[in-house]
Amino acid sequence: MYGKAFAPEYQGTLTTLSVNSSLVDVLAEGTERLREAERAGRPDEAARCGLAVAEAHRRLGHVQEADRAWKASYRAAREAGDTAAMAWALWSGGTLARQRGAFPLAWRLLGLAAELGERGGDVVVRGYSLAGLAETGRIQGDYAAVGRLHERLLAEARERGEARHTVWALEGIAQMHRNTGAYDRAYALFEEAAEIAGRADDRRGHAWALRGLADVLSVRDGATERALELLAEAEATCREMNLSSALAYNHKMQGNVLYRAGRYAEARDRYELALSEFRTMSEPRGEALSRLGLAKCLARLGRDRAETAAELADLARTLERGGLRHAREMVARAQREFCPEAEAVR
Repeated sequence: MYGKAFAPEYQGTLTTLSVNSSLVDVLAEGTERLREAERAGRPDEAARCGLAVAEAHRRLGHVQEADRAWKASYRAAREAGDTAAMAWALWSGGTLARQRGAFPLAWRLLGLAAELGERGGDVVVRGYSLAGLAETGRIQGDYAAVGRLHERLLAEARERGEARHTVWALEGIAQMHRNTGAYDRAYALFEEAAEIAGRADDRRGHAWALRGLADVLSVRDGATERALELLAEAEATCREMNLSSALAYNHKMQGNVLYRAGRYAEARDRYELALSEFRTMSEPRGEALSRLGLAKCLARLGRDRAETAAELADLARTLERGGLRHAREMVARAQREFCPEAEAVR
């Protein structure tokens, strides 16, 4: 049903790159091909190569470089009159905006990308852009608004036999089920995602699926060691492919698993590592979640109650401003647990 996973963001002379290519290699080759296209006066090719450069920078956590690269790709595509390439550049920019926590900008850029993708007849960039909108809503905790969109995109991806997009949709739906307490359903979906990704040789998607399975095994079954084994397997993939963001989220999940097991000192170390990684790549959502885990660990390890209350109050305000509703609810639960005498920040 599903063929090998492919990376549609690697275009033009870069189509030979694999979905599993190291991001360092993608960046090096993409930059070389981009310069060649610029010297040859080929804005169409520059737009396509620039997209790969933008995505490599984004996934490596090079925020400023990624921002410059997607904008340059868009300008080149516009010069070439290539509507689909313009859509892909906007998709990259919208994805970067979501990663940086700029959700209104993400909604705007991804919406424009979907429109241009449809106008340019590129069903893949249209699907990726709609998927980006769905993921933006999911991250913000607006499950009712984007749940149906996730399901629709999953059906479309299955119909096309597109493994990578199917895996993404399954993982998004699974995460919503996990967050609402439907652990068995979440596990089944993560398991299917891992199976499809494995057969399609989508190592990135497989690593994210393993992270989801580890989370459910930990929270539902208390299977700490098995969860840590899965995370170690996923971590190895993240390191081999230079997946900076995925690696940071993996470390944060290791902290979650260890915290649930009562291994607070070990969990503290994992959260501190993840926090440093997220700050390096300017990813505010991951930073906030790591701060929350670290605050809870320090409270368990004897931190002064007033310091814990102040940290959680500051974190609540940060999440309120960022529009991260699900994460804000997690902070509220921590406030009730560790400082019930303090009035929760509204």
